[in-house]
Amino acid sequence: EIRSVDVAGVIKEMEGEGKSENTIRLHLAVLSHLFTVAQSDWGMESLENPVARVRKPKLPKGRERRVKEGEFGAILAAADMRMAVLIVLAVETAMRREELASLTWENVDLQSRSLFLPKTKNGEPRTVPLSPAAIESLSMLPVKTSGSVFDLTSDGIDSAWGRARAAAGIPGGWGEDALHLHDLRHEATSRFFERTDLDLMEIRAITGHKSLQMLARYTHLRTANLA
Repeated sequence: EIRSVDVAGVIKEMEGEGKSENTIRLHLAVLSHLFTVAQSDWGMESLENPVARVRKPKLPKGRERRVKEGEFGAILAAADMRMAVLIVLAVETAMRREELASLTWENVDLQSRSLFLPKTKNGEPRTVPLSPAAIESLSMLPVKTSGSVFDLTSDGIDSAWGRARAAAGIPGGWGEDALHLHDLRHEATSRFFERTDLDLMEIRAITGHKSLQMLARYTHLRTANLA
């Protein structure tokens, strides 16, 4: 009995509640999957998917905030040693906050210059190569055989980042000038395109982006190389 008009009405309700475009699309994806399973696995072949014909909210353009000249040095100077190493590692590897928080010494191999992430956002484990700068920064911490590398939860990383950012005089909040910890992932990915000859699949293997389409917005950074 569920029709597209019903789904459209729920979309309007969620928009009225202030839910983000991405959250609404995730809700729709779950509902759409339900109908797909009903068609394929539950013998309801004639069932139509009401989500298929509904106009979905467009996703906002991704943040393009890059680290400006002087900001990186200022925030490193304002952070304690542990957080400074974490920030360098974030920029050198494009690791996410949760990946940094869950990193353990058992999965760090300084000899092979890599680290292993058994659990990531997209559900696929990956091995991340470590640049000389990443190796140097990790070497500044007391190396252990086991346990957490940074001894910080995701919330603890956010708090430490906020303190260092504020001490460095860099804006927070949600304005265009604000610098978020997650912006370091965008910075790192941009640098892979600007400063290396790695191909798209190699960059994806390092960053863990789920699809190549998610990396498409970075290809313009290689215009000079393409020419």
